[in-house]
Amino acid sequence: MDPNQRIARISAHLNPPNLDNQIADGSGLNRVACRAKGGSPGFKVAILGAAGGIGQPLAMLMKMNPLVSVLHLYDVANAPGVTADISHMDTSAVVRGFLGQPQLEEALTGMDLVIIPAGVPRKPGMTRDDLFNINAGIVRTLSEAIAKCCPKAVVNIISNPVNSTVPIAAEVFKKAGTFDPKKLMGVTMLDVVRANTFVAEVMGLDPREVDVPVVGGHAGVTILPLLSQVKPPCSFTQKEIEYLTDRIQNGGTEVVEAKAGAGSATLSMAYAAVEFADACLRGLRGDANIVECAYVASHVTELPFFASKVRLGRCGIDEVYGLGPLNEYERMGLEKAKKELSGSIEKGVTFAKK
Repeated sequence: MDPNQRIARISAHLNPPNLDNQIADGSGLNRVACRAKGGSPGFKVAILGAAGGIGQPLAMLMKMNPLVSVLHLYDVANAPGVTADISHMDTSAVVRGFLGQPQLEEALTGMDLVIIPAGVPRKPGMTRDDLFNINAGIVRTLSEAIAKCCPKAVVNIISNPVNSTVPIAAEVFKKAGTFDPKKLMGVTMLDVVRANTFVAEVMGLDPREVDVPVVGGHAGVTILPLLSQVKPPCSFTQKEIEYLTDRIQNGGTEVVEAKAGAGSATLSMAYAAVEFADACLRGLRGDANIVECAYVASHVTELPFFASKVRLGRCGIDEVYGLGPLNEYERMGLEKAKKELSGSIEKGVTFAKK
């Protein structure tokens, strides 16, 4: 390959032309063909909000995932810089950057998986609902573009408050006639990651060997760890149950306060989001028995959305699992969670219908 062709390939990664255009030097390379030599076939993934506190480490970790062949990084600011930086990593995924609303549709066209960490982070004293007015509008706009450009993509929503933003996305998709409950998931994986870590600390175990189902929602009392169903089976005192439940429910606040105004849980959130995205991609690939917790359209309770274990497959969600046996403490927690969750869902639906 002559130097001009090599330069054309590199520039196509960093400053992609329109999908239909070929690179100006006449080399006949179109954007889709600009792939690192030897890059294995995989999935096309877009991150919306890729230059933010969660988006940057999330983008870096997704660039490292061998199941990703093309990685699109979209944001309203700083996307070219993040793209240039991450594109230098010597992994096979091809990285392309997209800046601002005019490039949103191009960023989404042809994607298999869309991950949305876009929005403002929590600051000290803020609840997830304080974020609502800003982030709700952002999620609605992005969902409208997804419905238009990649309606069959699996969508992972991280933008808080997840309890409300997932119903907003669902309403947008319903309005567009593209809603598929198997493809829309709120990412609650950080609650599971925290639960595994905190239980492992108390029990003196390796966190990688612990599995705590966390159901309900993704804020405060809606986060319900089912400590009676921990694997490996563990026996807790009532005091330990109360301590662990409280710490898991308030893990986000713990980080916000520790960062003292300098941000929220961005690194652990990015880690958890990548764990969940990887599970989605393995499901899409056809791997068997991929089971994770997620906030999804559900018939597990009387609420239209609820987080529980789901089995992931080629179509997104293959099966939504029930709660299993609960003890008295968990049953009481479930009632509290449902009451709070009901209002958050209604708030999202009302916003989307405005």
